Amino acid sequence: MKVASIRVHPVKSTAIRRVETAEVGFAGLRGDREWMVVDATGEMVSARVLPELFTITASTRSTGGTTADLRLEAPDMPAIELAHPVDGAEDVRLFGKKHLLARPVGAEADTWIRAALGREDLSLVWCDDPTRRRLTLGREGDHAAFQDGYPVTVLSSESVAQVNEWICEAALERGEPVPEPITADRFRPNLLVDGVHAPFAEDAWERIRIGEAILRKAKLVDRCVMTTIDPTDLSRGKDPIRTLARHRRWDGATWLAVHFIPETPGAVRIGDPITLM
Repeated sequence: MKVASIRVHPVKSTAIRRVETAEVGFAGLRGDREWMVVDATGEMVSARVLPELFTITASTRSTGGTTADLRLEAPDMPAIELAHPVDGAEDVRLFGKKHLLARPVGAEADTWIRAALGREDLSLVWCDDPTRRRLTLGREGDHAAFQDGYPVTVLSSESVAQVNEWICEAALERGEPVPEPITADRFRPNLLVDGVHAPFAEDAWERIRIGEAILRKAKLVDRCVMTTIDPTDLSRGKDPIRTLARHRRWDGATWLAVHFIPETPGAVRIGDPITLM
């Protein structure tokens, strides 16, 4: 088993950035979901409700492509480079209930975000101190930035292939054309791995070593409607949620991929082996 792809998302819900190597810290991959778009009430705005976020490419020093703290690019927009804000704090929320403190990035960033996304109530914030956020299933000291639940998400290529096989089988049963395969991008894992012995084998991994990092399982990932949005053309469909609900539904949710919490920080690289511990 080995790492096939490493992905970070500098601004929550923006375009996936693939990197060759990443530093895993206690809050997740360095540079992952450290920035977030919020509305006028401080509530997170994600691609679940604003798919146009997928069209924004965010770069940091850790992803490459900029020497600034954050560089934003979008179609028909001039690029903008931003620095970490040095003061200020405001209450922001994830899913209406997780209250966190974040630093507002400022008027220049907000003007750009509003123009790129076509909404006048949006602002950009930065997580200056992820240690303020405690994790529901974590131990004392475990924390995260603006990830939905936990710092690192792991998924196998074999699981994605099985979901596509089920989608094809169901389409044939309905007498419909076989659709184009859904990619792992729909599920936005940080680490995509190859070579597991069976689809969904990662569900049972309790503790793993990847490169220099050691990760502890938090929980499986319950999937939402965002997976039904094609990140390339922003079209919506019924899959993969429809298929996951048929094969991977329990406890009132559909499940794919696994959340992990870092125990030992360190570098991970494409090709690194995964060792079960």
